[in-house]
Amino acid sequence: MKKSFLIGALFLLLFTTAGVSVYANMDHSTKSQQQHKSTKNDGVIRVYGPGGPLGPMKEAAEKFTAETGIKVVVTAGPESNWIDSAKQDADIVYGGSEYMLRNFIFSHPGMINEKSLTELYPRAAGILVRKGNPKNIHSLEDLTKSGVKIIDVNGAGQLGLWEDLAGRKGLISGISQNINMSVKSSAEAIELWKSNSKFDAWITYESWHYRLKDVTELVELPEAEKLYRGTPIALTTNTDNKKEAQQFIDHLKTDESHLVFQKWGWK
Repeated sequence: MKKSFLIGALFLLLFTTAGVSVYANMDHSTKSQQQHKSTKNDGVIRVYGPGGPLGPMKEAAEKFTAETGIKVVVTAGPESNWIDSAKQDADIVYGGSEYMLRNFIFSHPGMINEKSLTELYPRAAGILVRKGNPKNIHSLEDLTKSGVKIIDVNGAGQLGLWEDLAGRKGLISGISQNINMSVKSSAEAIELWKSNSKFDAWITYESWHYRLKDVTELVELPEAEKLYRGTPIALTTNTDNKKEAQQFIDHLKTDESHLVFQKWGWK
């Protein structure tokens, strides 16, 4: 009898402990979901996108918050740094070019409300050179000179940018042979530019000069030679702040916000 009683008590203890553990795990999961739901419903507009448009996007967001009281948090940089968070709480996603946001839509089907997609402002490509322009670079032709070392960003809104510029003037071969390093993002190009003075030029958006004034000079191309790419923006499908998020996008399309973008190198 005693032995049977002890075995029964042992089974009861194990069952109770397991039950408490399962309950604790369920409770933790429920709490996590509730916390996430609470974060999504906190009234904050969360905006994600590449680093290029961060300057004007952040400044415009601060002005919007000052005028409306609605907080906007802009998270920018390489997509791999923020995509996990964006899948959970993004209200808005923007691109560094039209093809860039279209690629995002292909890579993350169902995440973007495509009907809400709209274009902000275009920005032109130019040439960034070292302070003082020691290689005396003033044109695309100068990028074909012997000894000029060029950084190429093969992605991040700049895919094919230099080739489109060079192709119209028959300079593809000359510029291609002077590309010393190709990288996938502007963040990588900036790191290289700052850490290694051997690089002389970077064909990119003029807007990057306004973020890198301390280490670059801008060589603007003649208007007839310039190429422009867009700055698209869209709501996500799972935003809990659709009205407020659309209000922010509408704010970005005002004359006031256009002036902010122009200050940062947009047309």
